[in-house]
Amino acid sequence: MAEITAALVKELREKTGAGMMDCKKALNQTAGNIEEAIDWLRKKGLATAAKKSGRVAAEGLVGIATAGNKAAMVEINAETDFVARNEQFQQFVEDVAKVALTVGEDVEALKNATMENGKTVAENLTNLIATIGENMTIRRVRVFEVSSGVVASYVHSALRPGLGKIGVLVALEAPEASDEIEDLGRKIGMQVAAVRPIALSVEEIDPAAVEREKSIFIEQARASGKPDNIIEKMVEGRLRKFYEEVVLLEQTWIHDGESKVKAVVDKNGAKLVAFERFHLGEGIEKEESDFAAEVAQAVKG
Repeated sequence: MAEITAALVKELREKTGAGMMDCKKALNQTAGNIEEAIDWLRKKGLATAAKKSGRVAAEGLVGIATAGNKAAMVEINAETDFVARNEQFQQFVEDVAKVALTVGEDVEALKNATMENGKTVAENLTNLIATIGENMTIRRVRVFEVSSGVVASYVHSALRPGLGKIGVLVALEAPEASDEIEDLGRKIGMQVAAVRPIALSVEEIDPAAVEREKSIFIEQARASGKPDNIIEKMVEGRLRKFYEEVVLLEQTWIHDGESKVKAVVDKNGAKLVAFERFHLGEGIEKEESDFAAEVAQAVKG
């Protein structure tokens, strides 16, 4: 059994928003397993419906480049937000996104690709690190292409066209590319940026994730004391609501508050085939420092 440390309790509290004592009890009940403790708290109604994402810590920029019916999106990280406002860094992110249009999604292949100045992406990155004085990394790449239709993009709160902290690509198949389909794709991008779906369709959701949600819903429904046939209907209803929250095609269209995304896409004679959302630094852990403690230590030293 893992030792239930204060750090473990703090981590669980940050992920769930549950009280300190409830977190400690959950960890004791689950032998210190964080994921099982989250489920335990949810079954007791003591945590939010979904695990909160970790604090976004990495800085840098998400960049998007488009060419015809193809688009590429890259995330390049740096140590501080100051770098994101550096024109050299911004230009580098733009240029790397353009290179990705031809190289594809393999990060190592992208690093080895040659840029317009004759140097590789990796060499230019090394020079930029030396010039600005911060460590930088090319974290991930996504490239979409359709044979007929558009790959639309959306950047939330862009620092300049195609550069920001949240970027979205949306691939729409249609008989032909048009301003209307492009606008539809941009609006879907806004939806993805705001509502953060995890799958395009119900079929794309990991069955294990569905079973996990279902088991939690069953435990919550049983706590109501209702008979099994009512519990079954309650669980079905909660699963439908779960799908409406996390599946893009099942979500309510934020631009009218009534239609389903699927209905809007169908009405425009298009087919939504893929989407990707990059949120700068998402999922990257960064060690938090106690500034007051550091000052105190410096004084002692």
